[in-house]
Amino acid sequence: MTTSENKVAVVTASDSGIGRASALMLAEQGYDLGITWRSDEEGAKETARLVRERGRRAEIIHLDLADPQEGGRSLSELISRLGRIDALVNNAGANAKSEFLDTPFEEWRKVFNVDVDGAFVCGQIAARKMVEQGAGGRIINITSVHEHTPLPNAVAYTAAKHAMGGLTKSMAISLIKHNILVNSVAPGAIATPMNNMGDGDAQRVKTPEIPIGRPGDVREIASLVAWLCSEWASYTTGQSFIVDGGFMLANPQFYGGKDI
Repeated sequence: MTTSENKVAVVTASDSGIGRASALMLAEQGYDLGITWRSDEEGAKETARLVRERGRRAEIIHLDLADPQEGGRSLSELISRLGRIDALVNNAGANAKSEFLDTPFEEWRKVFNVDVDGAFVCGQIAARKMVEQGAGGRIINITSVHEHTPLPNAVAYTAAKHAMGGLTKSMAISLIKHNILVNSVAPGAIATPMNNMGDGDAQRVKTPEIPIGRPGDVREIASLVAWLCSEWASYTTGQSFIVDGGFMLANPQFYGGKDI
């Protein structure tokens, strides 16, 4: 991977939560940032302000992976504006709650469009640019603990996150000859707006069904993303890193009646 001063990372859905935290840690690590948003432009502008406050360049674009190919065109435009790409964090995602027998095909496809097709399209665009640049690169897919264990009443989400795990491994094998390393990060319950929590809730909210007793902080995910994009992760590819407070050890969702 390039060691120039002009390292560039794109983090999708970096208007809040894990995406914003990842963008900021990558900025602190010396990356210029491409920031994308789907519905919260003001959030993206705030992320960009915080990146620039850290002395790095930030560019913003609207990217909606409900249409993965249109989203891919937005990513290509953003890379063109930034001049290169050295790291891609596929953080954009969609969820839907329904049992297998009650899941409409349209809902199934909506989740797969964003979570799987979107990661495939964006990953391919980024990887082709990295190959052209000839300096290697990093691709991080943000999956979920449910890449490894089902989420009750969420068949599309569970299947999509499992598919992202397989995509990560296939990408890693295919791209290793180009020195492009691909890994996934699989968070458990994290204090994010999507979970109706905000900054500080990771230390305030109690979750006794998780062994560590609390939800995760977005920075606990972002720090792993930043490490995977660092020079010290150069021997790591095709892996899924679970960060879940011990959730997988207890797997309480099937015993306590509460979805995590």
